[in-house]
Amino acid sequence: MIELSGVNKRYGTRQGQRTILDGVNLKVARGDKLGILGKNGSGKSTLIRLISGSEQPSAGDIKRSMSVSWPLAFAGGFQGSLTGLDNLRFVCRVYGVPPERVIPFVEEFSELGIYLREPVKKYSSGMRARLAFAISMAIEFDCFLIDEVIAVGDARFHAKCNYELFQKRKDRAMILVSHDPRIVREHCDRACVLHNGKLLDFSEVDSAFVYYQTYC
Repeated sequence: MIELSGVNKRYGTRQGQRTILDGVNLKVARGDKLGILGKNGSGKSTLIRLISGSEQPSAGDIKRSMSVSWPLAFAGGFQGSLTGLDNLRFVCRVYGVPPERVIPFVEEFSELGIYLREPVKKYSSGMRARLAFAISMAIEFDCFLIDEVIAVGDARFHAKCNYELFQKRKDRAMILVSHDPRIVREHCDRACVLHNGKLLDFSEVDSAFVYYQTYC
C-alpha cells in the first residue's frame, strides 16, 4: 500500500511561497492501475517525485509498504563521468541487487553495445533514456511510477518498452501521470484529477475525464 495523508508541497519563489500540492490524500494498493490527469504545471511530476521519495513533502505523511520505482526513464541521476555499466552497478548497490544478475538483461535490452562501457556524458539523450528504462526493468518493484508516456527510441524500441512494462508486469501497481486521456484510458482502471493543488479521486476513469475536460 502507498498512502498519502494531508500532503502539502510548497516552493519558494521571488513572489513568496507557492503551494503546488494542497492537502493531497491518496491510497494505492498492490495491483492498482492509477492514472493522474492534469495540465502542464499542475504538479503531476512533483507528486510523482514525492511518492518516489526523491523529494519530501512540506507537510503531511507518505507511507509505503511496497517497493516503489523511480520515475521510469528518468536519467537525471546518472553520474556523467562513470560508464553506463558503472552507473548500473551503483544503482544495484543502492537497491541491494547483485549486479551480475541484471547486467545481461541491461546489455540486451538497452541495445547500447560498446557504449555501455563508455562514460554517460558521451551519450545522446536517447541513449540515456534507453539505459534508464533498461535499469528500471532490471530491478523489480511492486509499484512503477510513470511520468508521462515512455517514448524511448524508435517505434520498434518503443513497442518493446511497452511490452516489457505493460504486459510482462501487468500484475504490478502503476501510477501514470499524464495530460493525455487516451494514455490513461489504455492503461488505467481508475483515475484522479490534479487541479489547483487538489487531488480529486474518481472510481471510474470516464468520470475523471468528464471533470478534467470540463474544469481543467
